[in-house]
Amino acid sequence: MVEPLLSTDRLVKRFGGLVATDTVSIDVRPGEIHALIGPNGAGKTTLVSQLTGNLTPDAGTIHFAGRDVTRLPTHARVRLGLARSFQITSVLREFTALDNVALAFQAHAGHSFRFLADARRDERLRAPARRGLEAVGLGARAETPAAALSHGEQRQLEIAMALAGDPKLLLLDEPMAGMGVEESQRMIGFLRALKAERAMLLIEHDMDAVFQLADRITVLVYGRAIASGTPDEIRANGEVRQAYLGDEIAEIA
Repeated sequence: MVEPLLSTDRLVKRFGGLVATDTVSIDVRPGEIHALIGPNGAGKTTLVSQLTGNLTPDAGTIHFAGRDVTRLPTHARVRLGLARSFQITSVLREFTALDNVALAFQAHAGHSFRFLADARRDERLRAPARRGLEAVGLGARAETPAAALSHGEQRQLEIAMALAGDPKLLLLDEPMAGMGVEESQRMIGFLRALKAERAMLLIEHDMDAVFQLADRITVLVYGRAIASGTPDEIRANGEVRQAYLGDEIAEIA
């Protein structure tokens, strides 16, 4: 059995009387895509916010890259190799794709965004930024303002920015959100190819994408993990069908 890259043990997060994360134990192994699915309000984003350090759990532990990171701040987890893309794109729309990735490299090198002009001229930042854009299929769009990119291209750009820190694990929050069928298929192909280099924890409502991409799936309902297993195991799980997937599974099968 391969040692997990990321694991949680009975993680709990409460907001007053609401238990948003109810003793959740999951793990992500090197070289796999582990999907986290569930209805709106199931606690998926709350769980990921604890993994990144944006929220502190009330109970339980988080281990990443062989270390207990439960109380580590976000920046320390980033240095260990944890990166997150957000449900809503967070690119600088007025700057080019190349500028955005160069700024991401600058930030990971420990420099302030006050040196923006340097990032836009410094070839030590721009050369790896170009390689990063090529890696996500945006090499030909390097000089295009982010605002002029399609929604799918902006999501690819955001992933290129996340990859600037050379992370071991990518936390992807609904990368297919707002995409049409063609853009979603391109993103699926890109993430499938990326899996050879990075482990991923994927939050996604597009079940077709989940069942195409995931090696394992965990289902959250009301903050509790009701099932975890391979796509075939989740597809056959009666509790999952009743609580969340219903007839959608039959359409995917």
